[in-house]
Amino acid sequence: MSTRRISRVNDIIRKEISSLLMHEIRDPRLGGLLSVTEVDTSPDLKYAKVFVSVMGSEEEKKQVEKGLAAASGYLRRGLGERLTLRYIPQLSFFRDDSIERGSRILEMIDDVAPKDDHDEVV
Repeated sequence: MSTRRISRVNDIIRKEISSLLMHEIRDPRLGGLLSVTEVDTSPDLKYAKVFVSVMGSEEEKKQVEKGLAAASGYLRRGLGERLTLRYIPQLSFFRDDSIERGSRILEMIDDVAPKDDHDEVV
């Protein structure tokens, strides 16, 4: 299967899982700030790694991981109803801390950057 098609399938699966999480999942563990950042499917489309970013405490992140594991069958079934693929991939969820790392880096840059109350035009 071409890398272009896999890339398109990854993007479609990411959008559909995001939509299912926002509109159809009623699990209170998944109620926080949750974002599906990336999906990486195997070339045969039988397995998909879903990378999820969660803002919150470590305990909230663990609860979200448990909630996603419990909802994986429902999400897979929802994908099956929405997508026309020969195989609907098995979903595995992984935490993606890139948004938090980026936020921390921006805070550190703001701390060391000189603060100027007015903009000078040269």
